[in-house]
This record gives sequence, C-alpha cells and structure tokens, in this order.
Amino acid sequence: MAFVNRKSAYLNGLPYLASRSGLTFETWGFSAHFKRRDIQYGCTAYYASMDLPELERLLKAYKSGELETGEAARQIRDLHYEDIGYARVDHSRATRQGFPEVIFGAGKTRAQVVGIVERLVPRSPNVLVTHTDEGTFGEVRNVATDAEWHATARLIRIQRDRTERGVGAIAVVTAGTSDIPVAEEAALTAEAMGNQVQRIWDVGVAGIHRVLAERALLQGARVIIVAAGMEGALPSVIGGLVGVPVVAVPTSVGYGASFGGVAALLGMLNSCASNVTVVNIDNGFGAGFVASLINRKWATVAD
Repeated sequence: MAFVNRKSAYLNGLPYLASRSGLTFETWGFSAHFKRRDIQYGCTAYYASMDLPELERLLKAYKSGELETGEAARQIRDLHYEDIGYARVDHSRATRQGFPEVIFGAGKTRAQVVGIVERLVPRSPNVLVTHTDEGTFGEVRNVATDAEWHATARLIRIQRDRTERGVGAIAVVTAGTSDIPVAEEAALTAEAMGNQVQRIWDVGVAGIHRVLAERALLQGARVIIVAAGMEGALPSVIGGLVGVPVVAVPTSVGYGASFGGVAALLGMLNSCASNVTVVNIDNGFGAGFVASLINRKWATVAD
C-alpha cells in the first residue's frame, strides 16, 4: 500500500494539470488520472462526484500562476469524494487524516452500509464499520470475503494492510470486565491503523494491587487507553504512574447515579493527572484513532 503522507505524489503530478494530459498520482495503492471532466482509477473505472466548476477554477488559477503548486494540490485534494445519493464517500480522508473514512453503522440500513463498503474497499485496504450487527456483517461478506466480525465490539474489520506504523505499543486497559466492549473497539481500531496493542483487562481501583502488578507493561507503552465506568477513577491512577499520554474513555457502565457514563466523564475531565485527556462516553473508536495518531511514525514532507 502507498500510504499518503506523501504529498509529493500530488505535487510531482501537478505540472500536468496545466497541460492536456491531466494529473497522475498514486495514493493508497491505486493510480488516479485527472482529466478535464472525469477521474479514472487504474483498478476500476469510477465517476467521482466533484465540484467541477470549482475544479476548473482551480486549474485555471494554477495555469495562470495565481495558485502555487502546493496550495493547488491541497485545494484539489479536498474536493475528492463520491456521491452515491445517501452518502458522500470521502476517498481523500486518508490523505487528510491518516486513515480512510470509517463507517458508523448505527442508523444505517444494511444496504447502505454495504454500498459504502463496496465503494471503499477497491481503494482503501483497511475498512472499519462500527456499531453494527452480525446480520450486516453477513451482507458485507458478499462484497469483501476477508471481512472479520468482532462480536464483543460490534465491529466489522477488513484489514489487508498490516504495515506497522506505530513508534511503540498502545496499551488498552479496562477498569472492569463490563468495559471490555468499548475497550475492544479501541484496540481493534488501533490495530487496523498499524499499531501493536497490549490488552489489560479488569484492573480497576477496587483492587488497586491489580493495576500495580501491570506497572512495568504500562510504563513500556507509548500511549495508554483506559476505559472505565462507575466513578471513572482508573485513568487518573494510571496517569500518575506513567509519563505518556493517557486517553480516558468513560463508559456507560454503572448504577443510577452514574447517569449513563456522565459521572465517569466528569471525573475524568477533572483528573489531577496532567497527561490524561478524554473522549466521549463509550467512544472506543475515537480513543483508538487519536491514540494511533499520537503513536504514529510521521514522515515530514516538504511542500
């Protein structure tokens, strides 16, 4: 896979924009050829809906010298999506954010999920569908036979590229066994984004000796994700033991006064440990994503 932090793939091709031959570049393992009115992919031909008047304006501005090469590349990159009626599939998400568009399954029909997956897989080696069900997985298997079903996290994963992109390991920790579904979503996301993941389950503060027994492993991690419900104390405890970022995930686990995870969320936001940051309630995906970006081996590319 050609992972696109490589802006040069765009920049080297931009001189062709001023000519009649169009722009050619390589991104996420496919070739794209920009013509005046269409985009063709080397593996399969697709029409990608774009703002054509805006694209023509950018090309004219570049040709006349009003736009520098780097700025033209950035603006064209932001135009690239495919309109399929019920969704606008963002094929340039990996270029901008470091990973392809992820499908949030809740609220979508099975046909809609399958339709989006079908358009992502030809050009995105790794695809995630979160908050979905086994029936949808069965439909997705019809278009991607290597799709995996992870029942605990309610997540579908297609992982064809297993390139390691992390500086170190990401530890994913839960306060209790009931927090595992959220934590597993975070772990699967981090793995799909090219990280080594170490899982540590059920080390909550009610038995503080359990987390202390994992101190060496925690201190060897580059980033730590901690999922906890109830009062949400565990991220602060772990934050005080390590010198790396701790991504806290409040879960909706708890009794009445936990208010569906709000008590844990507020506790984590008020952590005394300065290295603790917080994502939304039950947002294992968000925790895995941001931890992966923190852990990523970034290559600086000059414009």
